[in-house]
Amino acid sequence: MPDGSDLPRFRVTPGAAAQVADIARRQGKPGAGLRVSVSAGGCSGFQYGFELEDAPAADDLVVEAGGTRVFVDPVSLDLLAGSELDWNEALIGAHFVVRNPQAVSGCGCGVSFAVA
Repeated sequence: MPDGSDLPRFRVTPGAAAQVADIARRQGKPGAGLRVSVSAGGCSGFQYGFELEDAPAADDLVVEAGGTRVFVDPVSLDLLAGSELDWNEALIGAHFVVRNPQAVSGCGCGVSFAVA
C-alpha cells in the first residue's frame, strides 16, 4: 500500500469549501468542519466517508479553505495524500468528489476505490 510520502498534502477546492460552509450552516453548526476519511469496504476495497464534526482530533491534518475546515486523520491521509476534495453537481445529484492520484480503480458512484 502506498504511503503517499512523495505526494503533496490533501487539497480542498473553493467549490468544496463553499459547500462545507453551506452544509454546516444548514445543520445549525456554522463553525463545524468536514471530516474526510477512508475505511475498508465498498465495492473496490476502500470507501470515502464524509461527516460534519465540531473540532479536529489532536493528530488530524486540518485544511483551511474558504473560511471552513476539513479534517483528515493520519491513517486516512496515507490513502488521500495528493488528493483533492471537490464538489460536483450533475443531473443525478450533487456530492463531494475525491480526485485521488493513488486510486488505480474505482466504482461507478465514485465512493469506493482501490490502490495498487
